[in-house]
Amino acid sequence: MSLWSRLLAHPLTAGRALDDVQTTVLRRRVIASKPFLQQLYREWYQTLAASLPPGAGRVLEIGSGAGFLREVVPDLITSDVQPLPGVERTLDAEQLPFAAGELKAILMIDVLHHLRQPARFLEEAARVVRPGGIVGMIEPWVTPWSRLVYAHLHPEPFDPEASWEVDGDGPLSRANGALPWILFARDRDRFARQEREWTIATIRPLMPVAYLLAGGVSLRLSLPGQSYPLVRRLERLLGRATEKTAMFAHIVLERSAPR
Repeated sequence: MSLWSRLLAHPLTAGRALDDVQTTVLRRRVIASKPFLQQLYREWYQTLAASLPPGAGRVLEIGSGAGFLREVVPDLITSDVQPLPGVERTLDAEQLPFAAGELKAILMIDVLHHLRQPARFLEEAARVVRPGGIVGMIEPWVTPWSRLVYAHLHPEPFDPEASWEVDGDGPLSRANGALPWILFARDRDRFARQEREWTIATIRPLMPVAYLLAGGVSLRLSLPGQSYPLVRRLERLLGRATEKTAMFAHIVLERSAPR
């Protein structure tokens, strides 16, 4: 962790181990204490909900953690790798306890870059998501600006030169924030060859500064809630420049029909 991260650490979670279940419980309190951050998450949730395919079907959230996606997607199946209050299922994303084709979608925020073997998750997701279904996610993204921010103000590793796998045993401390970009941008041709059951339907870089100004779930700083609409309007004025400045991306993978 950088010096700046230590100095700005939120007092509720400062010094706590990332893999401690209580850290995630406390992060719920962090989000509840930051109206700006709550609005940001609600916008992300609405973005994910809008990407859901039409029709009936079960929707699974992986990594429900400290969030509140169920307020936007009411019939959501909540899950996490750790047992947490209010979360329905404890599961491993690389061994999903669902029947073939049982789900129409999997949604997740800031989860993929923690998975030890993302290719194994994609294989499992292809098994349990029906053709035409999706995996929708919001994940960190690699841009010149995000490289700087994640290197100095974020506690997790961020290595755009790494492989597809992530080392480590802790479910949250094990991470590479650059992993989604590696899979879907740097190695997009390899992804298309190797993951033939998935089509990349959407990659939309977003939010150059909003999450930073919210302080996320680990930093004490945050703008007042009433400033959120203005910040988002200013971000949208960046237009194509967002591709060079985004800190996150909205990514949608569509389950291909059997070949």
